[in-house]
Amino acid sequence: MTRMNDAAALAGRLLLSVIFLLSGFEKLAGFGGTLGYMAQEGLPLPFLAALIAVVVECVGGILLVVGWQTRLTGLVLAVWCIATGVVAHSNFADQNMMLHFLKNLAMAGGFLQLTAFGAGAWSLDARLRTPAAQRA
Repeated sequence: MTRMNDAAALAGRLLLSVIFLLSGFEKLAGFGGTLGYMAQEGLPLPFLAALIAVVVECVGGILLVVGWQTRLTGLVLAVWCIATGVVAHSNFADQNMMLHFLKNLAMAGGFLQLTAFGAGAWSLDARLRTPAAQRA
């Protein structure tokens, strides 16, 4: 059962990372468009907002893949999902927006699971925590 739990923890981290890696690197590649969108949404300091979005999504996605600082990353991404849900998907009269908001809440729940239980054995967190003699 332990191997199955380890595999499930890795798969969960990888699946949670996909949306952040794709979205973050898309924002980075089209930074001008990202900046324009942030300004259009009326966010204060749109350059800073766009920069923060790129960093949180790209770095957070990478940290999930490798499983390093997973509890902290999970907490940051849970807060991020709730904040972006409120900012970008709070028009609840639009059923599509409501579904996006609920998706963000569901992802926040997954990230809180990472915060509570960590990355699992197949992660840098576990590797760095285990003495070298036990890994040999």
